[in-house]
Amino acid sequence: MLWAIDVGNTQTVVGIYDGDRWRATWRVQTDRERTEDELIATLRTLCDHAGLAFVADGFVVCSVVPSTDIVWERFAARGLSVAARFLRTGAQVGVEVDYNPPHAVGADRIANALAAWEQFRSACVVVDFGTATTFDTVDHRGHYVGGAIHPGPMVALESLAGRTAKLPLFALETPPHAIGKDTVSSLQSGFMYGYAGAIDAIAKRIRSELTGPVKVVSTGGLGNLFLSLCEEVEVHDPLLTLEGLRLAWERALRI
Repeated sequence: MLWAIDVGNTQTVVGIYDGDRWRATWRVQTDRERTEDELIATLRTLCDHAGLAFVADGFVVCSVVPSTDIVWERFAARGLSVAARFLRTGAQVGVEVDYNPPHAVGADRIANALAAWEQFRSACVVVDFGTATTFDTVDHRGHYVGGAIHPGPMVALESLAGRTAKLPLFALETPPHAIGKDTVSSLQSGFMYGYAGAIDAIAKRIRSELTGPVKVVSTGGLGNLFLSLCEEVEVHDPLLTLEGLRLAWERALRI
């Protein structure tokens, strides 16, 4: 079984791939203070609940939190008796990176580009909803050519709540009408329709700078929430980053 770990600033996605499918995926909080022993206890329990053996044939990681890398290395070695392999650059997996400097592109964005190109074989834009919402752009040659970074939904929501004394907290739900009839529905209208509009505006501008057909796909924890509101986003794939890690493992990182 292959373990794939996508370490984000807020959440870490753990996936287990066996045979020809993802057997389980989980989201855990990214905690810079958590030890490998705590991770072993947590993920062994999750495996037990899913009816999976706590074993691995391979272990691949992409991380935007470097301080946690050593913990995942120890987790793999002590808990699963395998060596962790890290996706860090496009050069590792044959993805040309046109960015300044190339190593500034997060490994999760390389994984997104790799998976999107493999799936669509055309120019594409991956909208990844995380702590930041990133736009990863692949051109018609399969090269990573840059993108955009936008505040994530929860960051934007927390900023709004923290800077307005009288406005209440509200659920991230789409109201039935753009014209709100109370404070909560007005907040939901402004936030949900406004955020979706921002996603569409950025994706549309990126699309206009590419050649040929362009596929726009979303991923990330909150991506599905905005799928029905965004005119530019065609499909939501919650496993896209994990698929990129699996491909990286198969092509270059396998022990």
